[in-house]
Amino acid sequence: MIFQNKLITWYLIHKRDLPWRHTNDAYVIWLSEIILQQTRVEQGLPYFNKFLENFPTVTDFAAASEAKVLKLWQGLGYYSRGRNMHNTAQIVVNNYNGIFPTLHDDLIKLKGIGEYTAAAISSFSSGEARAVVDGNVFRVLARYYGIDTPINSPEGKKQFFKLANELLYTEDPALYNQAIMEFGAIQCKPKSPDCSICPLNIECYALKNNAVGQLPVKLAKAEKKHRYFNYLVSTVDDKILVRERQAGDIWQHLYDFPCIETTGFSTEEDETLEFTVKSNFGGETEITFISYKKHVLTHQIIHVRFFALKNYIFNFNKQKELNWVSFNTLDELPQPNVIRNFIEENF
Repeated sequence: MIFQNKLITWYLIHKRDLPWRHTNDAYVIWLSEIILQQTRVEQGLPYFNKFLENFPTVTDFAAASEAKVLKLWQGLGYYSRGRNMHNTAQIVVNNYNGIFPTLHDDLIKLKGIGEYTAAAISSFSSGEARAVVDGNVFRVLARYYGIDTPINSPEGKKQFFKLANELLYTEDPALYNQAIMEFGAIQCKPKSPDCSICPLNIECYALKNNAVGQLPVKLAKAEKKHRYFNYLVSTVDDKILVRERQAGDIWQHLYDFPCIETTGFSTEEDETLEFTVKSNFGGETEITFISYKKHVLTHQIIHVRFFALKNYIFNFNKQKELNWVSFNTLDELPQPNVIRNFIEENF
């Protein structure tokens, strides 16, 4: 119990005062856990407060429109998380009488809730003995025990989950889970941790073997795909032409501009772009370059060019996804960051 006791003692002294640590309400804990996935606490905290203010109960969340949910989510990325949350809230209202589940086996059935999130919510809300294993936990265990099995391999996940559950302090799972996660976030940081003040430094394999910078081990990610978007910006008075992105691609149900995707930005591609624009918007259409942005996503790099259109003709029967909206209305619609930033810089 040396490992567990030292972590808990450290946590009680150094833990951050975060709002979701003052409740065992599974709904509130769920909000925090989903928002903080792939997101630093400093970035996620304003979103957590905003969501709880707008949706104080899961019933309020379920009753909201998807557009409102995505608008509040705007800027966090991974928009499928926001859509999954909305879907889960509706399931909880319809199937669980609006009472958010607190047990792992019920939680794991809900959309957007995986093994880690189910363990976190169940242990924090009901004290269920489930070990949490997130990036922070992987790092602490890999360094302390000297485990070099890649954490993103099937073998590694199995090994770390087994160890985490063996180490779980079953008398107070919530306290221990919070402690090891917080320890990884604050003390055993990914880069340049201060091992001289670490309470585990005497026993830590990585420190004794000069391997702190090498652990944990991760398999290399596949190379990111590059895509090339050509956005066509059209305005009339106080209105701008937008489209709602559909299912099957990034930014589902967010709003951007008419777009022509090409395989690159070469001279040949530009000729194809001009031909496509004139085929769709009339032979007299003028296209003028405005700006270029590179937008990096988890699995893709989006190269974006913005063009202004003049002397165009829209056939709304053929392009039913396009609509004129006022800038005030656009401000209320969820948009990808690259579109929002363009609007802020140019209008």
